[in-house]
Amino acid sequence: MKHLVVLTGAGMSAESGIRTFRDHDGLWENYPVQEVASIEGWYKNPELMLRFYNERRLQLRDVSPNEGHKTLARLENIFNIQIITQNIDDLHERAGSNHVLHLHGELTKARSEKNDNLIVDIGYNPIRPGDKASDGARLRPHIVWFGEAVPNIGPAAQMVEKADMLLIIGTSLVVYPAAGLIHYARPDIPVYLVDPHPAITSNNKIHIIADKAVAGLTRFEEIIAKSYQE
Repeated sequence: MKHLVVLTGAGMSAESGIRTFRDHDGLWENYPVQEVASIEGWYKNPELMLRFYNERRLQLRDVSPNEGHKTLARLENIFNIQIITQNIDDLHERAGSNHVLHLHGELTKARSEKNDNLIVDIGYNPIRPGDKASDGARLRPHIVWFGEAVPNIGPAAQMVEKADMLLIIGTSLVVYPAAGLIHYARPDIPVYLVDPHPAITSNNKIHIIADKAVAGLTRFEEIIAKSYQE
């Protein structure tokens, strides 16, 4: 099977009803982004941060994978697929995708404030002020915030380097370090970008499907994927 690496961003989950802050003047669910998505915000007001992510977790519980998520899961029948997502939701997994790497953490997990590797599954349950990890440190959302390193960027780059094809969906390709992953693709492989308003233009390597995630993935499956069946 061909090795297809998929990079997904906020536009992938938007059609499931999950809002993105970049479309709302720097506000995420009416909160200034720096207050709820930065390490400074955590140290300034951890109670606000916990409440915010508890609300996001409840929202996630009540939404479902969209047809785009399901299409990617279905494509595992003809591709060896690895998904690299900038999203913190679990919709790829719930749709049936088996190999998902989260660049920016996972909403359904928490971790020790002192040990980044001490991670626990919490599902859709809240983290309350005073909750502790097993090492006695405060429990915090397992999210990579602004001002923090992105530990999975190295493994993600290695995935892209080994790809036979790269598919990018619902990401602006302007936010680093994730935007830089496209440069790890070998020069001889095709790159497909699904985006209704692409920030780059098509050329002999990059093929644009100018549509939202669900419609764009349907088109990718119909026109492109079948030619790669073995």
